[in-house]
Amino acid sequence: MLPTHAVGIDLGTTYSCIAYLNDHGEPVTIPNRDGELCTPSVVMFDGNHVVVGTEAMRNSVRMPDRVVMHAKRYMGDLTHRWMVGGKSYSPIDISSLILRQLLADAKERIGDIERAVITVPAQFSDVHRQATAEAGRRAGLKHIDIINEPVAAALCFVLGTEGIWFTELATGQTIMVVDLGGGTFDLSLVRYEKNSVRVIASGGDLYLGGLDWNNRLEKAIAKQFQQEFGTDMLADREGKQALMLEVEQAKRSLSVRPKAALTCQHSGHRKTYQVELEQFERLTKTLVDQMETLTKGLLEENKMGWAKVDVVLTTGGASRMPMVRRMLKQIGGYKTLNTSLSPDQSIAHGATYYAGMLLANNAFAKSILNAQAEARLKQFKQQSVAARALGILVRDDATGGRVPHYLLAANTELPAEAKQTVGTVVRNQRRAHLYVVESGTAADAQFVELGTCVIDPLPEGLPEGSEIEVTIRYDEQARVHVSAKEMRTGQVAHAEIVRPENLMVSAISEESRDADIAVKGRPGHKPILSPAAITKPVSQAPAPDDEAFDEPIPLCDDCGEALDNRGKCPKCQPASGPARRPPTDARPQARGVPVPPAMKKPTPPPRPMPALPSDDEIIEFDSGAHKIPKKPAAPAPIAKPKVKAPPLANPPPRAQVEKAGEEEFWKMPKPKK
Repeated sequence: MLPTHAVGIDLGTTYSCIAYLNDHGEPVTIPNRDGELCTPSVVMFDGNHVVVGTEAMRNSVRMPDRVVMHAKRYMGDLTHRWMVGGKSYSPIDISSLILRQLLADAKERIGDIERAVITVPAQFSDVHRQATAEAGRRAGLKHIDIINEPVAAALCFVLGTEGIWFTELATGQTIMVVDLGGGTFDLSLVRYEKNSVRVIASGGDLYLGGLDWNNRLEKAIAKQFQQEFGTDMLADREGKQALMLEVEQAKRSLSVRPKAALTCQHSGHRKTYQVELEQFERLTKTLVDQMETLTKGLLEENKMGWAKVDVVLTTGGASRMPMVRRMLKQIGGYKTLNTSLSPDQSIAHGATYYAGMLLANNAFAKSILNAQAEARLKQFKQQSVAARALGILVRDDATGGRVPHYLLAANTELPAEAKQTVGTVVRNQRRAHLYVVESGTAADAQFVELGTCVIDPLPEGLPEGSEIEVTIRYDEQARVHVSAKEMRTGQVAHAEIVRPENLMVSAISEESRDADIAVKGRPGHKPILSPAAITKPVSQAPAPDDEAFDEPIPLCDDCGEALDNRGKCPKCQPASGPARRPPTDARPQARGVPVPPAMKKPTPPPRPMPALPSDDEIIEFDSGAHKIPKKPAAPAPIAKPKVKAPPLANPPPRAQVEKAGEEEFWKMPKPKK
């Protein structure tokens, strides 16, 4: 075996994949212990045993209260928790268990893995990236690098999947990478030149993915089922989970067929519906329109037309949907889409190439048998951009409110840094605080507060108004770093970003006093950085060993103490409220753990569900409802209302339809005996 490995991991919302570069420089997907190339991102807690993957997904209907899915959608949300068996789990905890399983399965084939490249959406903020890296560390990795998913897809495309010396683009090209996964929509404009891949700009939506298409169909089916039987499937966890699995399979079928069957059973009733592709497209049209708006906007912002785009490259499992591909062809002047990449494995393969590039000068390169592959790894470069603007919070004298002052614009090439001169506001000030922020994913979105930058200590005896030069920097992987220097003496002050979960730095003493600082160098404006109450960071428990990791230690968000077996904090028990019912919406919000008001972040309003047109009723597949055995007594079925059928191409006269009976021409015929 190689002394070290170039490993790439696609940590996905619905499925995850791990790959490595073999001795010949070829990306190879590592199957899990069940022989599957992709592992469902699902975790089940069966007593003290943790199950990850397909088996967990199979049991999600039987034990919905012990199964966690789609953790990536909540990554970076410090208030979100799942309560399972009286214990509290964060998105980092769940993601670390998924990564741990991937690494354990890979270990059986290639040996121990200590470092890896993990992919993230381009729209991930520094908070999301730090949370992803922390999940990797908890899973046992000693070194984690981050790469944006569209960049990984571009690397896989330009270098090929058969090895880095077999297939490579001969000429420079501008590539639009469209990555529609289970939870996120990523867009990137990428320029390929000899030996390099450079990102021009990126965009997308963190909360637009295949799950949203599923959600539309789930609500439509549940609505019709309730109309017919008077029972709401979505109000019951088992019923909702069963419907989610059926809808996912139906969506996949509709990517290759014009219709699909979908079976629902709940409260003693069972019904099989036929869903047509045309109906599914009407239900999800606003989602496709949103994709179209984001795609056109990215080109307009960068003053580019479709004529300058040489290739439209699709990846991500949800990109298989016909309405998505048709939309991309239409707005691109019917440009041919490149669908050569595997939607499920290409991201992980591109990450392995990046891992090989990072390792090109150490033991890995020396162990590669082919000298040409080693040379290509050393020569090839990739350069990404920051998807978000980076800056600090300042106080606007005109309004008295806090507003972001961005020092680095979005789509700035990485690495990048900016300097800002600030001034002390009192004599002999020894400490200063800056509030570091990133912009939201849209122009009107709320900014994201990354944490508090503490500049400490400042030299003694500084007069009021002494200048401090603060440098805020994005590294190559869009992670944020801060440094500071006192201008009069040239003394470099220690600067660190204190994050709410204390992922990267140590806690600040509660006795430390905040200090106001004034931002200088902005003509006509004198914003002041005002101190605010800083929540004491939650201390982290030591990383558990392999045997103990199946039982992660949940901590209190307020004081950092370990929670008891009921998920309660003994120290803060009087202030803790009862666990809340899990929300049905797919957007990040708290589950089961009370959140201090200071930690709550504004949540964007959910996108409205359009009213279901009368001609979008789901077609009944079989002749009637079937009773199934049940433990509780089923409520008496209500009278079945008549349901309108989808319009026919040439509908018969109304009198003729009424005479024949409405259901006769749209209900699926019974199979012949």
